[in-house]
Amino acid sequence: MLFEDTASYEGVDPDDYKVMRYGVHGTPTTFAFEQAVAELEGGYAAVALPSGLAAITAAMCTYAKHGTHLLVTDSAYGPARRFCDKRLIANGVEVEYYDPLLGSDIERLLRPNTCAVYCEAPGSMTFEMQDIPAIAEVAHAHGLPVLADNTWGTPYFFRAFERGVDVSIHAGTKYIAGHSDTMIGAIVTNERHWLPVRRTVADFGMCVSPDDCWLALRGLRTIGVRMQHQMQSAAVVARFLAAHPRVSRVLYPALETDPGHALWKRDFDGAASLFGVVLKPATEASVIALIDSLALFGIGSSWGGYESLAIRGKMITRSASRWQPEGPLIRIHVGLEHPDDLIADLEQGLARLIAS
Repeated sequence: MLFEDTASYEGVDPDDYKVMRYGVHGTPTTFAFEQAVAELEGGYAAVALPSGLAAITAAMCTYAKHGTHLLVTDSAYGPARRFCDKRLIANGVEVEYYDPLLGSDIERLLRPNTCAVYCEAPGSMTFEMQDIPAIAEVAHAHGLPVLADNTWGTPYFFRAFERGVDVSIHAGTKYIAGHSDTMIGAIVTNERHWLPVRRTVADFGMCVSPDDCWLALRGLRTIGVRMQHQMQSAAVVARFLAAHPRVSRVLYPALETDPGHALWKRDFDGAASLFGVVLKPATEASVIALIDSLALFGIGSSWGGYESLAIRGKMITRSASRWQPEGPLIRIHVGLEHPDDLIADLEQGLARLIAS
């Protein structure tokens, strides 16, 4: 971006992040993506970042300073928890993990130096639902912002700001981009919290290329049809698994049998196609054999695209709540394949399980 003269160049407000002056702050393609995400979710404005984890860390660092107290759900995304343990705590932030089922009782954990409450609904790997409106009511009564990882719900299925969230965080790599071909994150905020968050992202020098923003914007155009289709397929696959004799339970809030179903039904307009499956006790070797035998499920971390995935649910850390499954956990992402074909693939894989 070139300016006609010095006056026009130097006259740009440094807090106006929608003017093309400095490439790190965005391009017209960046601005188009940010505006689309914010409008879809019902927020005031958005900022694009290079990954979902970058969005999490930038959002946390906006509020978590030396000497402050940050409340983080015990079921948070593993790398987010690692950032808290390895970076925030080392820099003088007191991070306290809380039971994701706490709801309005979170008030008893608040302190004079509490800076924010961080949520994720449903929880990573274990899919506990949180009563975000109840948490937000308490937090706001004490003047505290509510941050939430909304990657599972997406701006399409969870209207975060209508439920009391102030800062909504997304790994846009997943359902927003939808095609497994780009890395991107996004933070959407209400008006009150926009400038503090945007300044943090600018200070860190985080930015996204126009090509990645274009790919994410392309994916955003089809998020409705993709997620509706994947939700329907996921329900069929999840019900099959819930009834299978080698399965103990399915962790999916959209199922009527899930403990978080009532909260999901009240707060969400739909369900992502990602869920957990707790198997009955089985040997580790046979669980690995199950996953390795699947022909239609890839083995990989980054869900939300067109392909189905399956991985073992490992390294789940809890310090404020209990996670004691009856057997091994696998995480399933249902893509765009036909559910009958996915079920047939899972059926042959489940036959490989050997009781421990």
